[in-house]
Amino acid sequence: MAPLTNPFAAGRLLPALALLAATVLWGSSFVAMKFAFRELHPLLVIFGRMLLAALCFLPFVPSFTRLPLRRHHILPLLAMGFFEPCLYFLLESAALLRTSASQAAMITTMLPLLVAMAAGLLLGERITMRTVAGFVVAAAGAIWLSLAGHATTASPDPVLGNFLEFLAMVSATGYIILVKHLSRTLPPLFLTAVQCFVGVAFFLPVLLLPGVGLPAAMHLPSILAVVYLGIGVSAGAYGLYNYGTSRLPASQAVAFINLIPVFTILFGFFILQERLGLWQVVACLVVFAGVLLSQDVAAEGAGSGTDGGGRQPRQQKV
Repeated sequence: MAPLTNPFAAGRLLPALALLAATVLWGSSFVAMKFAFRELHPLLVIFGRMLLAALCFLPFVPSFTRLPLRRHHILPLLAMGFFEPCLYFLLESAALLRTSASQAAMITTMLPLLVAMAAGLLLGERITMRTVAGFVVAAAGAIWLSLAGHATTASPDPVLGNFLEFLAMVSATGYIILVKHLSRTLPPLFLTAVQCFVGVAFFLPVLLLPGVGLPAAMHLPSILAVVYLGIGVSAGAYGLYNYGTSRLPASQAVAFINLIPVFTILFGFFILQERLGLWQVVACLVVFAGVLLSQDVAAEGAGSGTDGGGRQPRQQKV
């Protein structure tokens, strides 16, 4: 029986740090969106961040032309971009208009389980009891974190809203599985660029909708918020996450998603001066513990790509 290794040991530390940085950026995006939504329509904010992110990748287009892109890549690439950001942003925006943020956060904790099941069925990743236990602990912590907070928005139709949020998680599951599949032959930087370009093309027509155009006056905080969302979050966070997903099993990489509500509350405490209660602190620690517990190296073989000879490595048994 091979000994268990440190989940953040050499070879896994950099991808894990990339995933952690991505969740920090995603957590901070809620603060940035609060500033942007004060003056701009949500759909306009989404288009703006996609456009800025796409511009960041224009200098890399010449190198992209030298990639081993084949015809069989086209459909999965388009599907990846459609699942996220296109369909995901539409579903989540509609969900948050009907349910509270705390209830939506509880639904997002289902994403790791959905990805774990999909990765087992479609990618052949081996899911161990330790990984499942880590998901359960992290999800419980995220739910506890949501319940410990106080909803600040109305929830006119929570049943429909929560169902739409669940559909958003299904869409995110498709995105993550496709990224994991495509990253076997295509670099994460290229996948992130495609995602942004598809997002720009998809959300461009929203500029023609009534009430979505530019306002008569915009202030610096709103502009800076959109710039941060586009460059720091849409380009940076997704790039970091795609890199981490390409190096670790999808079922383990997605566990970091449970850290997003933790960082959101922390940013709200330090930047917006929101009070962080004792039970919220305890819940944050539970989420961290669950993410660490889920990092089981038993599935590492399924997510490490191919060996030097192009062969799929055998799964490590424990």
